[in-house]
Amino acid sequence: LKAFIKTILGCDPDAENPEEGGILGVVKAYYGTVEAQGRGSLHCHMMVWVAGGLNPNEIKEKALENGGNIEFQQRLITFLDDTISTAIPPDSERCDLETPLSKCHPCATRGPGPGVKPEDMSDAEQRDLHNLAERCQRHRHTGTCYKYWKGSAQKDCRFDLDKDNETPISVFDPETGEFHLRCLDGLVNNFNETMLRAIRCNMDIKFIGSGPAAKAILYYITDYITKSQLQAHVAYAALEGAVHKLGEFNAEEDDLTARAKRLLQRCAHSLISKQEMSAQQVVSYLMDFEDHFTDNEYANLFWTSLEVFINKEDPSPECYPIKVVPVVDSSSSPDLAEEARESDIVDDTMADLDDHDDITLTLDGAGKLVPTANQACDYQKRGELLENV
Repeated sequence: LKAFIKTILGCDPDAENPEEGGILGVVKAYYGTVEAQGRGSLHCHMMVWVAGGLNPNEIKEKALENGGNIEFQQRLITFLDDTISTAIPPDSERCDLETPLSKCHPCATRGPGPGVKPEDMSDAEQRDLHNLAERCQRHRHTGTCYKYWKGSAQKDCRFDLDKDNETPISVFDPETGEFHLRCLDGLVNNFNETMLRAIRCNMDIKFIGSGPAAKAILYYITDYITKSQLQAHVAYAALEGAVHKLGEFNAEEDDLTARAKRLLQRCAHSLISKQEMSAQQVVSYLMDFEDHFTDNEYANLFWTSLEVFINKEDPSPECYPIKVVPVVDSSSSPDLAEEARESDIVDDTMADLDDHDDITLTLDGAGKLVPTANQACDYQKRGELLENV
């Protein structure tokens, strides 16, 4: 991956001319995370920001300005059609062409091989790319495609790959500004030819443009990075087993604090023991390989304290709806009036409890207070030099 980032993306801080960029242009930033598939093989999900690129709203505005900016639309379409391939490249016309590695799986080789004659190299490389894309990018429906199928008459592949998805040209919707990338073969995952030649394995590449397609990609990314590696029913079963192993609580013999600690330890150990790890993951951890790749440094944001502060200052009407208390005529219905007064007392009491934050004091061995950090408080009380942060 380091070689891919340095050579293919052109992100090399030590390069003599870093402004030359890579095959996507000059990369402004990138962030990639390493993950294991269900079969254990490692792969990387990466987002790349290209210098000069516009965000989805800017793309929409630029495409629709003055009734439709045809020049901008065409330049963007030309760039994307050149960068993203949506069909298997044609095979070489040389039927008699044989290379030393032609009988091997294309992913197991590094190209046509060293024994190819110079005059045959162009045809050999074209055939190698064709075979590589056919093996790696061509989708074939299996039971996995329909594992969420509910039994309706129409079976739809959950990866949205179908031969009927073909679109001959890339276009902008003149009404909404939404960009639709061409699809020359509905059963082929999008790929970049240069990347595919270099990594020689299955890949996918998408452009975050405008409209519902961009929202769908962003939702996919958000959902993907927040999903749990442990399935819910497995986690609940592990927690149930940990609670049973702890046994019944005996008030005369068990210390409540010690029992709570043991419960947490058993739950943690039970969850870890149910976590499946492949040999590749284990080796990656033992060898201290990176689990993410980026060219920037990031500070950890502890969102909980900030969320509590925001909810207190500006409660969301969806999450914290305003209660409307009906006016009750006490003369006509004294029971209802008394019930409303009791309800107000309970609500006021609960509000007071909600306003009381837990304050924890930490002491060192000498009995002195140990200061603890709170990002929300630190941000509120930041100095003038950080006013624009």
